[in-house]
Formats: sequence, structure tokens, C-alpha cells
Amino acid sequence: MTPTLSASAQTSTATVLRNALTHYDAELRQALTALEHDRADGPDGAPMFSPAFRLPDPSPALERFFAVSDIGVTDLPDYRGHRLRLLDLMRNPATRTTKTLASLVIVARAVRHITETGERVLIVTPSSANKATALRDAVHRAVDCGLVTADQLHIASVVPAQSTAKLWASPLSEDPALRVRNPLVVHACEEPAAVKELATAFAVTHADRLWRQYGTRVWYTLGLDNYRAADVLRAFAERDLLPTGDDGTRSRTHVHSVSSAFGLLGHELGHRTVTAGGSSLPQSRYFLVQHLGTPDMVLSLRHGTHDRANLPAYRFDTAAGLYRQEEDPHFPATTFDPEEQLDPTFYTRRPVTSARMDPLIAAHGGGGVVVSLHECLGRYAEVRALLAAAGLALPADPRRLREWSLVMAVTGTLNAADRGLLPDSDDLLIHGSGSYGEQDYRPVPEAHRRTAADVTELAGHIEDAVRATAAR
Repeated sequence: MTPTLSASAQTSTATVLRNALTHYDAELRQALTALEHDRADGPDGAPMFSPAFRLPDPSPALERFFAVSDIGVTDLPDYRGHRLRLLDLMRNPATRTTKTLASLVIVARAVRHITETGERVLIVTPSSANKATALRDAVHRAVDCGLVTADQLHIASVVPAQSTAKLWASPLSEDPALRVRNPLVVHACEEPAAVKELATAFAVTHADRLWRQYGTRVWYTLGLDNYRAADVLRAFAERDLLPTGDDGTRSRTHVHSVSSAFGLLGHELGHRTVTAGGSSLPQSRYFLVQHLGTPDMVLSLRHGTHDRANLPAYRFDTAAGLYRQEEDPHFPATTFDPEEQLDPTFYTRRPVTSARMDPLIAAHGGGGVVVSLHECLGRYAEVRALLAAAGLALPADPRRLREWSLVMAVTGTLNAADRGLLPDSDDLLIHGSGSYGEQDYRPVPEAHRRTAADVTELAGHIEDAVRATAAR
């Protein structure tokens, strides 16, 4: 398949596939059909509402809706004999994260359900920030492109208080009527992942009642298959933009900053789909990058458990003002604080996806590494120069960086190469899943957010939103 490239999309270092969701329409629909036969139950084990894994029929409006789904591959300077390239999944200027791809597919499925049944749909999602921003952007795009109305489709997002600085303002927060219909609810909690428990409890307790009382379907969207459906495109793009004959590559290591590794599991599904269809791809090896706040997947890879007791013991170096360890090269050698939270985006503890990821890495190779803020700052100028050589800009002042995913991934790659942790393949593809600074967006002001301490308060905010649409 020949990639759809604009005249200006190809340079000496980068190739960009325009509107990937439209370009791969047929293959995406096939992948969705396959997922339809492998549905999971709701959060409590009981069936919950979820639209079919089907997209609206192709149309100019759907193509406009998908228009921000570009994917790029960019050459980076080699490092210690490793060829480095970036799979750029951050090309939507309204989000600058890979969450755009999955969010567009999720919302498109909701659009299909609405147009077929006439039912209203309310998306409910817990998020550390980026997922909420991307889904809210996709909901607004669906309305703006004329696929649905603001009363047919809306969204309620639940985010931890620690992440409020990362919430992007948009018409859903700026317009008073849309703000009521699409509440952004902040939950103050010690453990950020508590927003998942809160949103799950709401869906289990109130979804059926809201359907009976207001005729609105509540869709709790946090599920692996909702994201794998779009992340298969990573393998399709790899097939077309990095052909197998490239330097005779027999294996390729995919490096990704992860919380639950949904993106890599989606790529793995796409890899199987591509090879089953008769095309060839290098053997995929997966390399996970995490931070000390949530190192659970790397712990599981190393020790078969998420138990933090298996973290190496750090000792405080009084002269340097740093904590150090030399016990395990898979963990930071230095850190300001062994309990630090480098980026609140990566907030998942004890991810169930370790049970899928660990066997893949054991069977095919790969690994993982944990990075610290001190290590990322120590290599920041180097990472910034490396990315600038490929036309990607980071703010000169790291204090202006708000999303650390890309810096974490590149820092982890360089550290792993220095420490001999990448023996499986000299071809490294870094999945660029997010990078933005304070200059790229306006945060949602406090006055445009709501707060909820418990399920009752959350249900009140969401019922306000449902009532506003049902009254029309």
C-alpha cells in the first residue's frame, strides 16, 4: 500500500502519512470487526453499554473529522551504533498526544450508534489529563463537522487534582452551554488512580438510572480494546513507512513511555494483523520506559510482581544532594527523591496489562527502564538537540515543559544504550506519544471546572449535563 503523502510531507528526515484513519479505513474497519467478537464486560463484571465496533459510513464530514490523524516517521541521529527513529503520533495541534487517534475512533463509534438509533450518548472517562483533552477535542470535532449535535453527544471527564495544570481549554470549557453539557470534574485524592475507582463507581451505580430516566446512554470508555482499535495503525504505518527491506532489518525495538502500555499492545495486534495478511514486518521487541512514581510494569518484567519492595535501595549522597543506587541498571542511578512523580500523566499502579506485556517481551525480546527527573534534566539539552536535528522543538527551559512523555522515552533510550540494555536490535523506533509546553495551550481555569469528593457529587454534576441535553 502506498502512503498518502502531501507534496510537502517528505523531507530528508521525515515522512508524514496524512489522515491515517481515512487512509487505513478498510483495514481499520476489519480490525474493529475482529474486536467486536472479543468484548469484555463492564468494570464490575456485569455487561455495560458500549457501542458496536463500527464506524460511520465514509463521507466528506467523516474525512474532515479524521483530518488530525497524521502519523510521521522522523530520522534521529544515531547513538552508540543504534539507528534511532521517531514514530510521531503527536501531530494534532489541539492535543499533541497520541490519545487523538483512539479518541477519534471512540467518538466515531458513538456517532454511528447515535445516527443508527437516535439515542443520546454520554461518554464518561477517568483520565490523568491527556485522555480527557483528546476525547473532549474529538467530541467537539464531531459536533463541529456536523456528524452529531451537542445535545446528542457529550462527555464527562474525571481527573485528579494533581493534573489540573495539564487540562487544555477548548470550546467545551469556554462556551457556557457546552461547559454544562461536558463537565470537567476534578477529584482531590492522594492516589491519582482513584479517579478510575470514582468513575467506575458512578457508571455501575447510575448508568442504568440515567438511561431509564433521561434516555441517555452512559459509555464508560476506559478499556483496552477501545484503544487497541486505533493503535493498530502504528503497525500499518510501520509497514508502509519503514519497509522490511530497510537496511535488512530483521528485528525492531519499539521504545515507549508507558503507564499501561495500551499503545504497544495495539501495535502488537496490528503487527499480527499485518503479517496474517501476507505482509512482512521485522520482529517486534518492546522496551518500556517508566518513572519512579509508577514503575510497576518494569518491576513486573524484572521480578514478576508489582511490589515496590523490589525497587533498588537508594542511599542519600549528602555532598551531591542526590539519592544514588548501583544495584540495578534498569532503575535510575540518581534521583532527587525515590518517591518523586515526574509526570502525573503516568499514574497507573498495578496495571493488569503486565500479564499481556511480560510474556510478549519474554518471548520476543525487549525490556524496560525507569528514569528519574534528575536523569531527564541531566540529558535535557542533549535530547533537545537530538530532536531539533529532526525538526522537533522542545522549550529551551525545561520548566516550561508540561508533558514529559517524549523526553522520558528518549532519555530512557539513551540510558539503556549506555548501560547495555538494548542488545536485541540496533534498529530502535521511539513511539512519540506526547510532548507539549506551556506555550502550546491555555489551561482550563478553575472557574470552568467542577469538583467532586465522592460518587454522589460526581453523579450530581453528570446529571446536570444529562438533564441539559434531555430537555432539548
